[in-house]
Amino acid sequence: MTQPATTGARPRRRARFGLFALLLALVANFALLGCGSSDPAPEAAPAAAASLVKSEPVSIDVPSIDAHSSLVPLGLNEDKTVQVPPVDQPLQAGWYRFGPTPGEAGPAVVLGHIDGNHQKGIFWRLHEMKKGDQVVVGRKDGSKATFTVTKVDQIAKKTFPTEAVYGNTSDAQIRLITCGGTFDPEKHSYLDNIIVYGTLAA
Repeated sequence: MTQPATTGARPRRRARFGLFALLLALVANFALLGCGSSDPAPEAAPAAAASLVKSEPVSIDVPSIDAHSSLVPLGLNEDKTVQVPPVDQPLQAGWYRFGPTPGEAGPAVVLGHIDGNHQKGIFWRLHEMKKGDQVVVGRKDGSKATFTVTKVDQIAKKTFPTEAVYGNTSDAQIRLITCGGTFDPEKHSYLDNIIVYGTLAA
């Protein structure tokens, strides 16, 4: 979910990204984010826009659910699970920095909490999104990457669709991920994930 600028840098990034994709199979049970699905990859948009060059994302706007946030970079924890934004800052979203940047070819991944610190999170209403909704990501170079939603899934965390979420794609795509479903008080975690898939529109 990050990258290009030069074609020479891309192969190294893709090789590294492939290794991380394998590690991400461990992600399914992390407490506040993630998701699972045995469904196939989302259908491609009728006419995908040309991918953009690498530029780090700085903000995200999802008008249909009134979600707006700056974006912080997220990596991997020592146990190889994906980092999440601080739970005491539930309105803060983050992007997975070891993948493509939003607008680049490949699936850019944005994570946010459904709730935290006794308040609603940035993706509290993520489950309400529908096919055709838009996601706008502001980029460091001043450009904006606008994505059109193609699919919304609620999936058990134990069947997290690693390949569908993190696997390489030929066009620029985005994934928005949060928790959902029933809350398990013993595990202090939701049992499902909500995953929104989108393709670059402009």
